Amino acid sequence: MSRTKDASSNAVYGLGFIGAAIYYISTATTFWIGVVGLLKAMVWPAFLVYELLKYLVG
Repeated sequence: MSRTKDASSNAVYGLGFIGAAIYYISTATTFWIGVVGLLKAMVWPAFLVYELLKYLVG
């Protein structure tokens, strides 16, 4: 795999992480829900694929 493709994939993931972190933290009502939001922001692609597959199958 080329370095350019790796760099662009990392950039897209990084921007997605920042956006998800801002969303989850801004909607958090307590500190610990904000911490859980940061953890969710790290694995947002898994949520996306799960919902996409649920939509396609169901």
